[in-house]
Amino acid sequence: MFVIKAFGLKEVISLSLDPSAAKYLIKAKIKVDGVVDKSDVIGALFGQTEGLMGEELDLRDLQKSARIGRIEVELKTNKGKSEGSLTLTSALEKVETAIIAAGIESVDRIGPCKAEIKVEKVEDIRVAKRKKLVERAKQILADMIKQGKEEMPNLADEIRQSVQVEEITYYGPEHLPAGPNVDKSDAIIVVEGRNDVVNLLRHGIKNAIAVEGTNIPKTIIELCNEKIATAFVDGDRGGELVLRELLQVADIDFVARAPPTREVEELPYKLVMKALKNKIPAEQYMESMGMKKKELDDEMEKIKRIYDSVKGNHTAVLIDEEGNEISRVETAKLVENIEKSKPHTIVFDGVITQRLVDTAFENGVKEIVATTMGEVAKLPAEIRIITKDKFE
Repeated sequence: MFVIKAFGLKEVISLSLDPSAAKYLIKAKIKVDGVVDKSDVIGALFGQTEGLMGEELDLRDLQKSARIGRIEVELKTNKGKSEGSLTLTSALEKVETAIIAAGIESVDRIGPCKAEIKVEKVEDIRVAKRKKLVERAKQILADMIKQGKEEMPNLADEIRQSVQVEEITYYGPEHLPAGPNVDKSDAIIVVEGRNDVVNLLRHGIKNAIAVEGTNIPKTIIELCNEKIATAFVDGDRGGELVLRELLQVADIDFVARAPPTREVEELPYKLVMKALKNKIPAEQYMESMGMKKKELDDEMEKIKRIYDSVKGNHTAVLIDEEGNEISRVETAKLVENIEKSKPHTIVFDGVITQRLVDTAFENGVKEIVATTMGEVAKLPAEIRIITKDKFE
């Protein structure tokens, strides 16, 4: 900083070194036996180094020519003494910068006080920048290599999945999740839920439709009567219950299952294709599981007869695991009697509610037969639901 006097005016001009031209950064510590200001430090530097290092290295001239940057001083005062730091940038060569650093250390008084300035480090700014540049370049290169390996496949998958999800339709009055080809295809694949349909679409299969629970919708029953139907369910207990229900109420031609404990929605392309390729006739599956079509039909007929016996008279029938009737109770007292009797099957003429489902699940009920399904948000896979429309 220097002062120009012209026409009785003072103008303060601050000359700083262009950061792009700086080569070195001088860092020093200051100790003063007294209380001083930043201006006292800067004044002492200019005053005590003047003529010391030769005319070509005069600090004032070097600042004017922008070969030495602004002198930055930070000071703290404690118990009558001052301590702090000093930094100075240099565009000079290595030798000249070293002389400047030594000249700064030669200052032994600041104002009226004894002082000591110790240069701690002369840092090559270009080396630090170069190191930072190399580290950043390594990071950028690693990211580029990673993108080169992953970006295109991921991008393709993302676009493919987006298109396939957009292709989902909602079929029939129940708005069942389905692929776009369910209507025009001669064959359909019946799966458990929406995510199963999405996964099959992801693998190019567009004729799947979801039952959305163990309560098989009427639309599914009608489609299975008209088309060649393959039931493709999870390899767990839930899938087994859905499959059993499908085989009882719908005309299923083939059965395919995900590997044990696996779900259709998570299967990769190879396992989906393998499961569908290895599908077996429904009759063969039922035989392997000890199920017979006639027995299933007889079971459904028995359930229908019990339902017909309670229809319209506000009565519920509680049945044990062997198919024997435990008791008949008023529909209004059904919930409390479930807790007492813990039946296997409940048959009544009414609406299935969430409270009824929750109570049934807590007491081990495996089957509910009723007129219709109400607003049930959570339906356990362990409970089989049969409604009136399956008898018609």
